[in-house]
Amino acid sequence: MDEQNDYFDEFIDDELEQNDDELMFEDEEDEDEDEFSEVRTVLMSKDGMIALLSLKTSPAGGQIVRIDPRQAIPSARSYEDSDAAALWFKRSLMSSRKNGWDVAYDGEPLYG
Repeated sequence: MDEQNDYFDEFIDDELEQNDDELMFEDEEDEDEDEFSEVRTVLMSKDGMIALLSLKTSPAGGQIVRIDPRQAIPSARSYEDSDAAALWFKRSLMSSRKNGWDVAYDGEPLYG
Protein backbone atom coordinates (compact mmCIF):
# COMPACT_ATOMS: atom_id res chain seq x y z
CA MET A 1 0.00 0.00 0.00
CA ASP A 2 2.87 2.35 0.75
CA GLU A 3 4.37 1.72 -2.68
CA GLN A 4 1.10 2.66 -4.34
CA ASN A 5 0.91 5.93 -2.40
CA ASP A 6 4.51 6.69 -3.30
CA TYR A 7 3.66 6.11 -6.95
CA PHE A 8 0.75 8.55 -6.82
CA ASP A 9 2.80 11.11 -4.91
CA GLU A 10 5.49 10.97 -7.57
CA PHE A 11 2.92 11.20 -10.36
CA ILE A 12 1.14 14.19 -8.79
CA ASP A 13 4.43 15.98 -7.98
CA ASP A 14 5.60 15.55 -11.59
CA GLU A 15 2.31 16.92 -12.87
CA LEU A 16 2.51 19.93 -10.56
CA GLU A 17 6.08 20.65 -11.61
CA GLN A 18 5.05 20.42 -15.26
CA ASN A 19 2.19 22.90 -14.68
CA ASP A 20 4.58 25.29 -12.93
CA ASP A 21 6.94 25.14 -15.93
CA GLU A 22 4.05 25.86 -18.31
CA LEU A 23 2.96 28.84 -16.22
CA MET A 24 6.48 30.25 -16.20
CA PHE A 25 6.63 29.91 -20.00
CA GLU A 26 3.27 31.69 -20.41
CA ASP A 27 4.47 34.56 -18.19
CA GLU A 28 7.56 34.98 -20.36
CA GLU A 29 5.36 35.20 -23.48
CA ASP A 30 3.19 37.89 -21.88
CA GLU A 31 6.26 39.95 -21.00
CA ASP A 32 7.49 39.73 -24.60
CA GLU A 33 4.15 40.94 -25.93
CA ASP A 34 4.02 43.88 -23.52
CA GLU A 35 7.58 44.87 -24.40
CA PHE A 36 6.64 45.79 -27.98
CA SER A 37 3.33 47.56 -27.38
CA GLU A 38 2.53 51.09 -26.30
CA VAL A 39 -0.67 52.23 -24.64
CA ARG A 40 -2.01 55.77 -24.37
CA THR A 41 -5.13 56.57 -22.37
CA VAL A 42 -7.10 59.82 -22.36
CA LEU A 43 -9.69 60.47 -19.68
CA MET A 44 -12.13 63.27 -20.56
CA SER A 45 -15.00 65.04 -18.81
CA LYS A 46 -17.96 67.11 -19.96
CA ASP A 47 -21.11 68.18 -18.08
CA GLY A 48 -20.54 65.67 -15.28
CA MET A 49 -19.85 62.80 -17.69
CA ILE A 50 -16.58 60.88 -17.96
CA ALA A 51 -15.32 59.27 -21.18
CA LEU A 52 -12.25 57.23 -22.01
CA LEU A 53 -10.28 57.01 -25.24
CA SER A 54 -7.41 54.54 -25.45
CA LEU A 55 -4.84 53.59 -28.09
CA LYS A 56 -2.70 50.46 -28.13
CA THR A 57 -0.06 50.12 -30.83
CA SER A 58 2.38 47.32 -31.62
CA PRO A 59 4.28 46.13 -34.68
CA ALA A 60 1.23 43.97 -35.50
CA GLY A 61 -1.12 46.99 -35.70
CA GLY A 62 -3.20 49.11 -33.40
CA GLN A 63 -6.51 49.30 -31.58
CA ILE A 64 -8.63 52.22 -30.42
CA VAL A 65 -11.14 51.74 -27.59
CA ARG A 66 -13.73 54.36 -26.69
CA ILE A 67 -15.99 54.35 -23.66
CA ASP A 68 -18.68 56.98 -24.07
CA PRO A 69 -21.27 57.39 -21.29
CA ARG A 70 -23.95 58.08 -23.92
CA GLN A 71 -23.42 54.66 -25.50
CA ALA A 72 -24.63 51.37 -24.02
CA ILE A 73 -21.39 49.47 -24.70
CA PRO A 74 -17.75 50.41 -25.35
CA SER A 75 -16.57 50.47 -28.94
CA ALA A 76 -13.29 49.14 -30.30
CA ARG A 77 -11.69 49.30 -33.71
CA SER A 78 -8.59 47.43 -34.85
CA TYR A 79 -6.12 48.57 -37.50
CA GLU A 80 -3.50 46.55 -39.33
CA ASP A 81 -1.22 49.62 -39.42
CA SER A 82 -0.21 51.20 -36.11
CA ASP A 83 0.39 54.58 -37.81
CA ALA A 84 -3.18 54.60 -39.12
CA ALA A 85 -4.47 53.79 -35.63
CA ALA A 86 -2.43 56.67 -34.17
CA LEU A 87 -3.77 59.05 -36.83
CA TRP A 88 -7.40 58.13 -36.14
CA PHE A 89 -6.79 58.37 -32.39
CA LYS A 90 -5.49 61.94 -32.81
CA ARG A 91 -8.46 62.84 -35.01
CA SER A 92 -10.93 61.41 -32.50
CA LEU A 93 -9.24 63.28 -29.64
CA MET A 94 -9.27 66.58 -31.58
CA SER A 95 -12.95 66.08 -32.45
CA SER A 96 -13.83 65.40 -28.81
CA ARG A 97 -12.02 68.55 -27.68
CA LYS A 98 -13.87 70.62 -30.33
CA ASN A 99 -17.13 69.20 -28.99
CA GLY A 100 -16.40 70.51 -25.49
CA TRP A 101 -14.72 67.57 -23.78
CA ASP A 102 -11.96 68.57 -21.34
CA VAL A 103 -8.91 66.32 -21.01
CA ALA A 104 -8.40 65.27 -17.38
CA TYR A 105 -5.58 62.78 -18.02
CA ASP A 106 -3.46 61.91 -21.04
CA GLY A 107 -0.71 59.29 -20.76
CA GLU A 108 0.06 55.70 -19.94
CA PRO A 109 -2.50 53.77 -17.87
CA LEU A 110 -1.91 54.04 -14.13
CA TYR A 111 -1.65 50.87 -12.08
CA GLY A 112 -1.84 50.58 -8.33
